[in-house]
Amino acid sequence: MSLSRTYCVSLLGVQGHIVEVEVHLGGGDPGVTLVGLPDAALREARDRIRAAVANSSESWPSGQITISLSPASLPKSGSLFDLAIAGAVLSAAGEVPADRLSDAVLLAELGLDGRARPVRGVLPAMVSAADQGFKRFVVATGNAAEARLVPEVEVTAVADLAQLCDWLRGGDEPENPEEPGPAREETGDRGPDLADVLGQPVARRAVEIAAAGGHNLMMLGPPGTGKSLLAERLPTVLPALSSAEALETTAIHSVAGLLPPGAPLVTVPPFAAPHHTSSRASIIGGGHGNPQPGWVSKAHHGILFVDEAPQFGRGVLDSLREPLERGEVVIARASSTVAFPARFQLVMAANPCPCAKPGNLCTCPAGDRRRYLSRLSGPLLDRVDLKVDLQPVARAELLADRAFAESSETVAARVTQARSRARERLERTPWSTNAAIPGARLRRDFPVEQSALRVLGRAMDRGQISARGVDRALRVAWTLADLVGRDRPGEEETAYAYALWSGRAW
Repeated sequence: MSLSRTYCVSLLGVQGHIVEVEVHLGGGDPGVTLVGLPDAALREARDRIRAAVANSSESWPSGQITISLSPASLPKSGSLFDLAIAGAVLSAAGEVPADRLSDAVLLAELGLDGRARPVRGVLPAMVSAADQGFKRFVVATGNAAEARLVPEVEVTAVADLAQLCDWLRGGDEPENPEEPGPAREETGDRGPDLADVLGQPVARRAVEIAAAGGHNLMMLGPPGTGKSLLAERLPTVLPALSSAEALETTAIHSVAGLLPPGAPLVTVPPFAAPHHTSSRASIIGGGHGNPQPGWVSKAHHGILFVDEAPQFGRGVLDSLREPLERGEVVIARASSTVAFPARFQLVMAANPCPCAKPGNLCTCPAGDRRRYLSRLSGPLLDRVDLKVDLQPVARAELLADRAFAESSETVAARVTQARSRARERLERTPWSTNAAIPGARLRRDFPVEQSALRVLGRAMDRGQISARGVDRALRVAWTLADLVGRDRPGEEETAYAYALWSGRAW
């Protein structure tokens, strides 16, 4: 037959759109015409596919070949269309039967020697296609483990184009041995642990509260006081991701190309720590052509650690405000609008002055200190629930704390219990953590006694806290109540929550 079709998926962000790949063989001078808004990488597919077909001992058809990618108005990018185009060309030429291609989605890049190479975004592409009724998929062997995370679909993994052709001609299902994960050397290192941080009881308590309620955290203190250590150990006390959260996070990491070999599913909260020279596009997401996820999306369901926060561009930091409120990033382009999920915990760390010298060694004037910290805007700090001031640890405290510093395992047990209480209370709502509850619903559905609101009321009358700050302090108060097993927060919890919000806790 001179006309054949297969199916592929075009990814816009993490949302997939089914693309029908049609191939028509006509007469005239030999040539290949590719239509349907392809990008540069996709236009180059013509030469890659022709070489792959020739090096797989298959015959390239003569005459004019027209390849159409429908819908024609949908932008298409990347090299994941190679396998689908090759299958359609060979089917149109009668080299392979079309019955197994009629309802299958093909996702892989082809090398010049015919090898099927893994591509980014296989998981979100397959999820979108499965939602639209497709149940059969062909992917590269390197994407097999990721592809099989999608339930109730049939996955065929091929190592090269020759193996695909053999399967289309009625051959047996290709055998794909499981790829071994990266070898781990036994070094005796138990990994990061909260017990490594000696002293700083208020900061360690703040890390526990942040983990229990999903709250944002700001740590201010001179170098060497443990700010980075505490931030890096926050993921060790967080509970593992649920099945739905793991699939969402894996989909983003798949699009970003961050999935490690042998570990297709992200099961622990991710930890993202961009450098202070990062641009706004790298933090929020974007880029030319098809926008890519930024650091806020790579930290979805995890931690975004902004170290040396005042060193970031002010516009970069202020761009975090909308994702913190909405839990997603919307990137608008002339050709399309892409939405990336971005529900993360923000952890910021900062030195108190530009020179970052401890104690009496600092010679920064008071004006320089104020200007340095003023790079953190008030609206951004208003969205941070916990603010902690870290001081250098004395030698006596350092020695005494070695026997009493709690491990991540101990703290994680309390965090798990607190989150269980919160989930039970929020069972009939769309939220699972205290930090995620909108302020209006928090006040209406989970009221606290008037006596518990006295501290917040007085602070609001004096202009020391905004209405948003009151809501955030109340969320922290509920987390404090969950940690100690109380039904609702009292005056003690709200007072300490206000102290944490204002940075005066001790």
